[in-house]
Amino acid sequence: MNTPLLGAQILLVAFGATTLVPLLTGLSPNLALLGAGIGTLIFQVCTRRQIPIFLGSSFAFIAPIILGTEQFGLPATLCGLMAAGVVFLIISAIVRVRGVAVIERLLPPVVVGPVIMVIGLGLAPTAVNMALGKTGDGAAVLVDQDIAMLISSAALITTIVVSMFGKGMLKLMPILSGVVVGYGLSLYFGLVDFSAVAAAPWFAIPEFVTPEFNWQAILFIAPIGLIVTIEHFGDILAISNVTGKDFVKNPGLHRSLLGDGLATMTAASFGAPPVVSYGEVTGAVSLLKTYNPVIMTWAAGFAIALAFVGKTGALLLSIPVPVMGGIMCLLFGAIAAIGLGTLIRKQVDLNESRNLVIVSVTLVFGIGGMAIGIGDLTLKGVGLSGIIAILLNLILPQTKEQSKG
Repeated sequence: MNTPLLGAQILLVAFGATTLVPLLTGLSPNLALLGAGIGTLIFQVCTRRQIPIFLGSSFAFIAPIILGTEQFGLPATLCGLMAAGVVFLIISAIVRVRGVAVIERLLPPVVVGPVIMVIGLGLAPTAVNMALGKTGDGAAVLVDQDIAMLISSAALITTIVVSMFGKGMLKLMPILSGVVVGYGLSLYFGLVDFSAVAAAPWFAIPEFVTPEFNWQAILFIAPIGLIVTIEHFGDILAISNVTGKDFVKNPGLHRSLLGDGLATMTAASFGAPPVVSYGEVTGAVSLLKTYNPVIMTWAAGFAIALAFVGKTGALLLSIPVPVMGGIMCLLFGAIAAIGLGTLIRKQVDLNESRNLVIVSVTLVFGIGGMAIGIGDLTLKGVGLSGIIAILLNLILPQTKEQSKG
């Protein structure tokens, strides 16, 4: 099959998730596409163009971006996102020197699981408010509740049905399918305003945002980089299984972490969300049975080209709130379920006091809104829960069985 055509299909698979993150966080969809395209090319350079992976917007940073922007402003939040990329570089250097096993020792499932759950559940009220046709904080009603519920339910049900019963490439695009159905209903009820789309130029240079140094934003967001390294490790193992090649050894996990870190730093440097390897794309690679990394180069090129189409962002921004809310109800719950699944799959024994303490404190601090002030600095949210989970794991004594493991 034609390589450019395959690249276009890969971008289509990743498009819904890549553009969903900026739509939920208030960032520019065009910049998100640009960050994904450039980030993928950087990743290919760092990994010697050996791994067929596309980097798209990371769901793990949705909560930190929203809360960080509210507290520190967007420029400072972007500084925190760049710091998360630096964490990738640090872990890359450690893995190169000490080996892959160091990740499991520093970030065992008892740490990663509850932090992922905090990421997913922290914004559950936002998802519900948007599904009801309100602003994320519930302060204002944007759409009649009955109509909003109909639209959000249709988007949610479509996403669920496609993810469970879809076949072929369709199964890999549940978010995009949900958006299309919700958008269609929104058109029927007259909720879509095309004036901004009509006014937008076909060619437009995205409006870049310059990061602003802020220690509080760094401490708030950077710890998420530690958690996302586990997700990255899993994605590399998955694509290795699909292709039959051990990418952990060659080109090496340290190279893939380096590529992801540099890609995240670059994307955040001009106002795009952090980028990570996409499981959907791995599924597409498995389905298409084509493992040539050049396909990802084409996908990156198409993403960069779309970033300079002014009407792309305008059209995406015309999606009504209930559509996004319906999908978010599944998305955030799914993220929390992944965290819970991590605890179950790794057989973390919550009857063990040490494990129960780590999970309990992490969840309450992260979801309950705990804040700890250190001088002019304040730690809260996912960043605080991540740091607390890591510290508790390092400080609390292990049982003899855990020490042997």
